[in-house]
Amino acid sequence: MKCSESWLREWVDPGLTHEQLCSTLTMAGLEVEEIVPVANHFSGVIVGQVLTTERHPEAERLHVCTVNIGEPAILEIVCGAENVRAGIKVPVAAVNAVLPNGTVISQAVIRGVTSQGMLCSASELGLSETSQGLLELPEDAPIGADLKTYLMLDDHIIDISITPNRGDCLSVRGIAREISALTRVPLLKNNPTPEVESVFNIIHSVAVEAESACPVYIGRVIRNIKADALTPVWMKERLRRSGIRAISPVVDATNYVMLELGQPMHAFDLNRVRQGIRVRLSRTGETITLLDGSEKHLDAQTLIIADDEKPLAIAGVMGGADSGVNLLTTDIFLESAYFDPQVIARQRQYYGLTSESAYRFERGVDPTIQRQAMEWATQLIIDITGGEVGPVIELVNKSALPDQRLLTLPVEKIEKVLGVAIPGQEVENIFEALKFKYKRENTQWRVLVPPYRFDITLPEDLIEEIARLHGYDKIPAHTLAAELQSGNTSTGARDWRPLRQLLSDRGYHEVITYSFIDSKLQKLLDPEETPCELVNPITSDMTVMRTSLLPGLVNTLLYNHSRQQNRVRLFELGTCFNRRGKNILQQSRLGGIIMGHVCPEQWGIPAREADFYDLKGDLECLFHTLPANKPLTFKPVNHPGMHPGQTAGIFYDGQQWGVAGALHPTVSQSLDLPGKVFVYELDIRLLEMTGLNRFQEVSKFPEIRRDLAILVNQAIPASEIQDTIKVIAGDWLKDVFIFDVYQGKGISPGLKSIALALILQHPTRTLVDDEVTALVERVVTTLNGKLGAELRR
Repeated sequence: MKCSESWLREWVDPGLTHEQLCSTLTMAGLEVEEIVPVANHFSGVIVGQVLTTERHPEAERLHVCTVNIGEPAILEIVCGAENVRAGIKVPVAAVNAVLPNGTVISQAVIRGVTSQGMLCSASELGLSETSQGLLELPEDAPIGADLKTYLMLDDHIIDISITPNRGDCLSVRGIAREISALTRVPLLKNNPTPEVESVFNIIHSVAVEAESACPVYIGRVIRNIKADALTPVWMKERLRRSGIRAISPVVDATNYVMLELGQPMHAFDLNRVRQGIRVRLSRTGETITLLDGSEKHLDAQTLIIADDEKPLAIAGVMGGADSGVNLLTTDIFLESAYFDPQVIARQRQYYGLTSESAYRFERGVDPTIQRQAMEWATQLIIDITGGEVGPVIELVNKSALPDQRLLTLPVEKIEKVLGVAIPGQEVENIFEALKFKYKRENTQWRVLVPPYRFDITLPEDLIEEIARLHGYDKIPAHTLAAELQSGNTSTGARDWRPLRQLLSDRGYHEVITYSFIDSKLQKLLDPEETPCELVNPITSDMTVMRTSLLPGLVNTLLYNHSRQQNRVRLFELGTCFNRRGKNILQQSRLGGIIMGHVCPEQWGIPAREADFYDLKGDLECLFHTLPANKPLTFKPVNHPGMHPGQTAGIFYDGQQWGVAGALHPTVSQSLDLPGKVFVYELDIRLLEMTGLNRFQEVSKFPEIRRDLAILVNQAIPASEIQDTIKVIAGDWLKDVFIFDVYQGKGISPGLKSIALALILQHPTRTLVDDEVTALVERVVTTLNGKLGAELRR
């Protein structure tokens, strides 16, 4: 938001230098990115009038002009501008004047004719980057006046970065309100604009069919205007300093009101409107050619302004070329409306359009200022172009307007949130400075939020306002102390530093990725979940809320690999958003991704690519705090984004908590991933489960080991064999592990040989050979009956 300092000081003048003013705004959250003079330094340039022009005797493209600069002597100046002519008023750089580029004007002889100065263009004075011909000044410009004084060029442009939640500051009045509140200096201009009397009573037909999308619509007809009149220099300058190009008096007046009050407006050429104005949703198949020359095919959800035959504008975004005001326009229909921010955000994004009006509407426009903006714009237009004013047509659907927010703020909550007590009188002074209506009720305030403050929805928002106006620099620094509560599933409710350190020790780097992702990547990696779409996405590749951490991790891996990082190990602790009926489930998860060699390249260890078991080993290190009486298991599962033969579900206490495995080959191919990539994702609540492990006295009696080699179907997982043995062997079994797997010569196709070691031990006595042999025979018999396993001979 660019704003002229002199324009701002017409609304509020706190008596600060522009450096102090900018510092005050920045410290309150309205960051001033730049402050620059409106014009580079020049001197000796005055307002002059061309009296006569004659062609130069020695040059066809030059003119010899006589110029009046308000002094007895008439100057003779040679000029080559195409628009030079008798009667116009222009900037004149007299002898000894200094131009912005440092040139000092002196008397010179040009092709035999003496020139006593220079007639200037806007670019030569640093008022624009390019210009065609001389800068023509208004007829009422005073001859002999200093140009810098006349154009108010001793001014600065303040460029303020407005955050998306502060749409109320996208106007001069909005910023002035902030300065007034911050400095406790009253506004100089805050009175309602006087109503403009109508001179005829013909009511133009207006109907609002989409009332929920357009709760307020105000219009009026102005007839017999002179659309080719010149926009006043002061208005052009203020528009220029705000980054808007002057076009025509009607358009300039509506833009001026938008910049000053924050209310976007639009004017239609009434003679090109067929019958009445209709605010409605478009019909599929309708088209409109917009002011920027683009043609849009409308869907059935676009809010438009139309007449009885065709669309005239995409509401709140851009007007149509067929109904726009031009220099031949004589009658206009002036519009001032309040549109639902989500509707405007959706159609701006859908059609890929940008405009100053859409920028404001989608952030929220004050729903109470449409009439005031109409009166002010009307007055400006008739002052510049003349014309006859008709009555105001005002359609308001109060039930569709945003509800006024009445918030309750407990006194003790301020100190709890800020860490410092703010005196009650200071809090009430801040509410008054912000124009918040309030009432003190015992130990709390009841605060009515103004309609233009869309960002104030919670008591915490009020506390933020108190902190801003009290001064962030006045809040003392304290060491934060977190209150941890068991059972809370938020990633911020538990100290996860040990987890982060463990993963870091295993070679992982932590990343933080956006919660907004590309819908195509979401569908590729998690197609079974329907994500929540954003009404107003930041970019075209951040259109949905993530249902999984994997898209962000995959994107980060690709980013690193494209920068010659061939060994990548990443993890993220974050929140995912999943639809559950009409609700959105926010779930904290841990996700990881690995690619490349197991260890960094070195001479002491042979290079080996990471595989599923490396990933599984990393995960098993995380689960050492889980109660031992409920073992964690990995079982084959199917996941649409992962390899069907290399994917396992992470199960604990009979419930699946996550998944781990290789990305599906088609996914890797479509993303152009290098080599094999392994990922995992799990519900963070699994790692919050802790319990008392059961400890047993270490037996004093010897262990006995028995090895078995069995032939079994290759489709049977090893974990099922181990689980079967554990059930049969009972408490005597201390461990069972696999020490060899073989397939090949001597083994029938479809079978595999698995060698297992059984570690047996009795807690109170020494086992004898007969009972060990009997136990092993029971194990072999059960494996044969249940799994079809045979003892390998």
